[in-house]
This record gives sequence, C-alpha cells and structure tokens, in this order.
Amino acid sequence: MAFNIPRGTQDLLPGVSEQWQWVESVAREVSRKYNYQEIRTPIFETTEIFQRSVGDSTDIVQKEMYTFQDRGGRHLSLRPEGTASVARSFVENKMHGNVTQPVKMYYIGPMFRYERPESGRMRQFHQFGVEAIGSDDPAIDVETIALAMDFYKACGLDNLKLVLNSLGDKEVRKNHRKALVAHFSDRIDEFCSDCQGRLETNPLRILDCKVDRNHELVQSAPSIQEYLNETSVQYFDKVKQLLEDIGISYVVDPNLVRGLDYYTNTAFEIMLDEPEFGAITTLTGGGRYEGLIEEFGGPKTSGIGFGLSIERVLMALEARNKLPEVGSSLDVFVVAVGEKENDKATTLLHDLRQAGISCDKDYAGKKMKAQFKSADRVNASRVIVIGEQELESGIVNVKNMESGEQEQVSFEHLVAHLTSLI
Repeated sequence: MAFNIPRGTQDLLPGVSEQWQWVESVAREVSRKYNYQEIRTPIFETTEIFQRSVGDSTDIVQKEMYTFQDRGGRHLSLRPEGTASVARSFVENKMHGNVTQPVKMYYIGPMFRYERPESGRMRQFHQFGVEAIGSDDPAIDVETIALAMDFYKACGLDNLKLVLNSLGDKEVRKNHRKALVAHFSDRIDEFCSDCQGRLETNPLRILDCKVDRNHELVQSAPSIQEYLNETSVQYFDKVKQLLEDIGISYVVDPNLVRGLDYYTNTAFEIMLDEPEFGAITTLTGGGRYEGLIEEFGGPKTSGIGFGLSIERVLMALEARNKLPEVGSSLDVFVVAVGEKENDKATTLLHDLRQAGISCDKDYAGKKMKAQFKSADRVNASRVIVIGEQELESGIVNVKNMESGEQEQVSFEHLVAHLTSLI
C-alpha cells in the first residue's frame, strides 16, 4: 500500500528547508531591529476564539477551518491565522499590564485552511506575522508597514506596491454597513449564496467576493470613504503623512477591504509588481483592529499587525531568480578504509564535533575514491585520510578541497589545528 502526503501539504526536503530557514532568519533579524519579540502559540485553539475574532460570517470560519472534538468533547480548531491566538495570549497573560506599551510581538509558524490547493495557496501554509498591541498612535501603523516593506527588501524583493485604505472606526463601519444593506437588498438574489448570507451579517464582505466582484452593484457600491468621520479622516491623513515622511510611497484604494471582521481604520496590502509576468501579486495584508482584546475579556485596547505567507515569498524569489544559495556544507570529511581505521575515524569525529566542527564519514563501506566523491557531494572544506600508514605514524594528511593543498598534522594536534583554521 502506498502512502501519500495529504493534499494541500508539502514536504520540505533538505536543500529546500535551508531556503526556508534563510527567510525565517531574515524575518527574525528585521523583527529584532524593530524591537519585536517572538511569541509561540498553540497550533490549535478553542474554536470559539476564531469565531469571535475572525467572524462567523467569514469564509474562514464557515468553510475553511479544520475543526474537531477532542476526547473531552471540547470543540477545537487548527489555527487559520495568527492574530486571534496572539490576542488571546495577550489577555490571558495580562500583557496589558506591561509597563512598556505597545507590546510588540512576532510569530512564525504553520496555519491551516481547507481551501482548494493551487499555486501559492496550501492547506497547511506558513506565516510570518507581527502584532503591536496597546497603542492608538498612527506612528505604530506606519512602523508596522515599514517593517513589512523592509522584510521584503531584505529578502531581495523590490518593485513593491503599497495599497492603503481606511475602514474607519466602529461608528463609520456601522453607518457604511447600513448603506451597503440598502444598496444590495433589492437585487441580492442576483448574487451567489454566500453573498446572500452576508447581506445581514457582514455586507462589506460582498465587496470582496471572488464570484460577484464584477457585478455592477459591486462596482457602484457606496465607498466607505464617503462615511469617514472627522476622527477617522485625521487618523488616516496622519498615517499617509508619516509614510511620506519616511519615503514610502502608497496608493489609496477605496475598494480595499480585509477579510476579517476585526479590522478598523488602517488597512493595507503589499503587492509585487511583476511586469514581465503581466500581473501584480499580493504578498501580504494587514491592518488595525479594535474590539478584539475586549472579545477575549481584556480592557479596551487596539492593535495593528500583518501576516504574510512564506510560501509566497519563496515563489516570488524563484520567479525573479533570486532564491538564496544556501546549500549545506561540511567543515571536514574523514576518509577511512579498514576496520581499525574506521574505529579511529569514529573517535576523531566525536572529538571534532565536541570542538564545534561539523564533520562526517562514510558508513556504506565505499572504497577510497568513492569516499572522496562523497566529500565533494557534501561540499566538505577539508578531507582527512586515515589509512594503515597514518595509524602507524600518528600523522594524517589534511587536504584543502578548494586549493588542493595538503599538510601533515599529528593526531595529537589535529583538533586544535582544525579549530584554528575553521
């Protein structure tokens, strides 16, 4: 019987996993520069956490979550996104009481959504995300956007396009919601069943529908910009001014909406303009949220964040021939033929590893020539040959595989010698 990987997942094999590690290291370094610290939350949470935060009316909750009952009858779900778990942890661990606010955190890890697998969209995907919780300052919005832009640039991606919108505060969203319901009600039967269900629960999601995006009523729907109050306008103007001050260009798109219910005020997406492919690829999206912390029993606290797909970063790098060359290499490969020689090689490997030197040997009984080929395949910097003569004399040849130069070193001084070189 053949066993295959579940649909919508992938194995990250050696040679590929190193590229992922590199992207993750870039994310950690950029986060460090912005003073964001890592948080690690469970892969599964109580289902209600996502129902409350992401929203009952969203496709994520209605169609895409992996939900199950444990043996105690509790309803649990694999996390479909990262913000809800971070917000839950913020409240549960009373981080709102921290002296330093906002609390700035980042996460890296797998998320799960039951979607139709396609290029750049998997059922198990991986996100790098940040959350800054505990400040109403527009400057933290700009900092979050700048962090995302810096991350992509550090990965080697340029030609980025930042798209902004303001979703207003709760009062704005309430008034806009009424206008949308009035706009769509008489002809809602012309829309898909999902949109018909969204009319009363979350009509803003109709504007983001993939099925009906070209419907004339979607094109003529009232813009949330028409309902922004003075406070929301001032906030958005400040965000735009600060972006201009630090040299980040942007485009305002009144039709930009985020798919999660908790967003207010600033919403943004970052796209990669690929003229050679004739497409603009969305890399990430995020925005400010209010009311989420209160949903989990915390005090009135706002936050802002984003989540981006590591898979999409690697796809974009591959499309531009900018995947990092991060192949593995070895400091030392030990070539040995014969039982006593292999015993000595095993002892030597242990001593070298204790000194912090990466090393390996043949375990398949290959002949010497084949062992040298193995050393080439693992990109070993140096090769040590242990034969009968070396055991008798106590001196080995150390070959520099790049230059071809060899030097003789005694077993007694070998570890210290290689440590000084490597």
